[in-house]
Amino acid sequence: MPRHCFSCCSTPRAIRSARSSTSISEMVRASFYWLLGITAFLIACEIVLHALPVSSATETGYYSDPLIITYPPGHQWTTATGWDLRNAQRNRSNNAGFLADRDFVYEERAVALVGDSYVEASMLAAADRPGAQLERSLGDRPVYAMGGPGSALLDYAERIRLAHEQYGVRDFVVLMERGDVRQSLCGSGNIHGPCLDRQSLQPRTETQAAPGLAKRILRHSAFAQYLFSQLKFSPERLWRQIVMQSGPVAPTKPAVAGGMANRAGLARADAPVREVDAVAEAFFSRIKPYVSGKLVIVIDSDRAGPNTGMPVPDADRARFISLARAAGALVIDTEPVFREHFARYPLKLEVGPYDGHMNALAVRLAMQAAVDGLATFR
Repeated sequence: MPRHCFSCCSTPRAIRSARSSTSISEMVRASFYWLLGITAFLIACEIVLHALPVSSATETGYYSDPLIITYPPGHQWTTATGWDLRNAQRNRSNNAGFLADRDFVYEERAVALVGDSYVEASMLAAADRPGAQLERSLGDRPVYAMGGPGSALLDYAERIRLAHEQYGVRDFVVLMERGDVRQSLCGSGNIHGPCLDRQSLQPRTETQAAPGLAKRILRHSAFAQYLFSQLKFSPERLWRQIVMQSGPVAPTKPAVAGGMANRAGLARADAPVREVDAVAEAFFSRIKPYVSGKLVIVIDSDRAGPNTGMPVPDADRARFISLARAAGALVIDTEPVFREHFARYPLKLEVGPYDGHMNALAVRLAMQAAVDGLATFR
């Protein structure tokens, strides 16, 4: 074949090869710029969010007791609510690892205030939190606020033990939310240590696993904290939604008569009481050696109910109140307290429609009732 004919035949192949090489090079360059842009965006977000009061790492763990979760003593962190960082607060744990105004020392005159996030109330200003309000109302006695977010009734028993053994506390106020009894069953997601098996109702221990390396690293990223703490982004929940939307639509259950659906996952009025009895028995048996003085239990109620005149029936709550009184505790039922408030004022008692925790006014009403209870306790 003549030389010039070979060149003519090979030219289209060479051109195609050159074009392919150019295309790959452009794709690599485009990918590089895309990654560079994403990296720059993430760095900018990190810098901006570090300057804002984004919720920061709490570093919770079993620092002083194998069954009690606290913060590291002297730990400082920030809390805020929602995408717009509402109720931003800067917090510092005391010498015992609790969010409290004072350090704990051995003091038999002290009153221990025990509960979950209702006691910690990190969304409120320090002066409005239950421990501070209770101490001001008592006037002459220190209050040791021992709140533990994400815990339940049997966890409170361990904090009562700690308060008595390490600090000599004799008198206790327990601030309960309505779900604390059933949350004491293993697997509820609100357990720090002790719980009851759902089937056998026998005692078990369900401690929380230490965070892995990836989680420890992400704790210190303001962007990650904003994503998971403020926006409540959950890859697992997102995947479940994708799977559910891709499947057939399940038939809906008939509406509850009268439109009264159960609020906050509480048990129906006709729910069995066996679990409530078992949790109550385990709680009062556990605290018996440590409560050598007064035990006042302040139990939250349906704060929307008194305002509408239609509180949701709650068989678990009524049953526990009966058992607690039989065990010798003074129970403050906040339902009549809140009903009296609504009869006089239209002011709501929640932090907001986005947060059902007690606001400062509700805390004041509940803590004043606790003070009255301590004063009249026999």
